[in-house]
Amino acid sequence: MANKGKKYQEAIKLVDRTAVYAVNEAVELVKKTTTVNFDATVEVAFRLGVDPKKADQQIRGAVVLPHGTGKVQRVLVFAKGEKAKEAEAAGADFVGDAEMIAKIQKGWFDFDVVVATPDMMAEVGKLGRVLGPKGLMPNPKTGTVTFDVTKAVNEIKAGKVEYRVDKAGNIHVPIGKVSFENEKLVENFTTIFETMVKVKPAAAKGTYMKNVAITSTMGPGIKVDPASF
Repeated sequence: MANKGKKYQEAIKLVDRTAVYAVNEAVELVKKTTTVNFDATVEVAFRLGVDPKKADQQIRGAVVLPHGTGKVQRVLVFAKGEKAKEAEAAGADFVGDAEMIAKIQKGWFDFDVVVATPDMMAEVGKLGRVLGPKGLMPNPKTGTVTFDVTKAVNEIKAGKVEYRVDKAGNIHVPIGKVSFENEKLVENFTTIFETMVKVKPAAAKGTYMKNVAITSTMGPGIKVDPASF
């Protein structure tokens, strides 16, 4: 604990590290234990009983949170012709094709989410080495490779979040800000939790939902009891 600040040490005293809390209690604690002077992000972390090394136990997708994340996403759409016009009308922040690809190759990354129409993927694929490591590569599993660019942009702007299991079997997803009303954080949490239950791989054996916790930026983790809702 020596490497933790005074605010964190005071916050951790409010949390029973051996307990699991009802989701509404956990949300309340997250707000009480925030240690920063800005509107911290609230995140949920799942530790799942899956083996990500096996293809049939990979978990990846996206879901629209009912109350969004509190962050306005900057959307880049790779499209041509009428689809480009459609993306602009839907509210995409940036729209283009070859010129946007060239711009990214020169080091431009002022966007948060990338959407591409299927006919653009051959060209967008050239950006795999730079977009992939940043988690920005469009993917059909997350609804970001599609001809329905209006739906894609609208969902992202409305609060769509992507989830993907890491090598250790963990998934981290933002569910809002500390400033959100408790009920909104609970509803966002419930939405992502129910999604995790639905996407359980059939090949997963043993306990699937091993641990669930929520935390705020630089705050302590608070374990949540899945049976509380």
